[in-house]
Amino acid sequence: MSTNHTVSKDEQIKKAENFRNLHHGSILILPNAWDAASAKMFERAGFDAIATTSAGVASSYGYPDGEMMSRAEMLEVVQRIAKSVAVPVTADMEAGFGETPEEMAETARLVLEGGAVGLNLEDGTINKPYPLEDIALQVEKIKAMREAAQSFGVPLVINARTDVYEKSDKRDKAALAQAIQRGNAYREAGADCIFVISVDDKQTIAELVREIDAPINVLARHGSPTIAELKELGVARVSFGSIPMRATMSLVGRIADELKQQGTYSFAQGIPTYVEVNRYFKK
Repeated sequence: MSTNHTVSKDEQIKKAENFRNLHHGSILILPNAWDAASAKMFERAGFDAIATTSAGVASSYGYPDGEMMSRAEMLEVVQRIAKSVAVPVTADMEAGFGETPEEMAETARLVLEGGAVGLNLEDGTINKPYPLEDIALQVEKIKAMREAAQSFGVPLVINARTDVYEKSDKRDKAALAQAIQRGNAYREAGADCIFVISVDDKQTIAELVREIDAPINVLARHGSPTIAELKELGVARVSFGSIPMRATMSLVGRIADELKQQGTYSFAQGIPTYVEVNRYFKK
């Protein structure tokens, strides 16, 4: 498979439409890649689409997460991933790398120019007195992204993330009502899917699915309900954030320990050959 999947506008439209449709069938399992090699491995495993992870990309570039790297650097990785695989790619663009609706529109356009067909936009902020973006402003940001995608001519799949449970006490009963309010507002503004992060409780997930008029994305981690349980709850999309990247870091740590402590190479068993990996990216 070629590493350079340059697609026409018609092909990109079909990818976007296909990706949107994947939110309305069986549960969409969406692994998160941080470079072309990880994306290629997920594609070869048979996944229908691939997401990026901002934290994973940031770590690979030597930055902490949280828009510490530039939008241009993040988009470079998104473009490399989108060109390395044939399946739809959706980009984790954090809070959009800007403050205004106009900057959000530019981010959406650049994501599409890079070959991706979806993006995440979160409403969390680093402003401690106001940890969540003003809901009215967030709505305007989503509308601006939708309008930019329409002007570009590709139906960008917007996954609007709310950080209500990330930024507040999960025991606060008001959190559920706020998450529902934000989810429905973002959907009405033009989002295709609502991502409620940091929720593992089955009852809460079921209420979110029931009360938000949109496909729901949750992040799965150790201790989360299984894929089968999430499917039964009505979840449309499951992603994994930086967990696959961090699991890979753990593997590298075990390799380092074996080399340092035993001086052996058991980690080199059962891996793809040099020739095989080169073939993944043959032009």
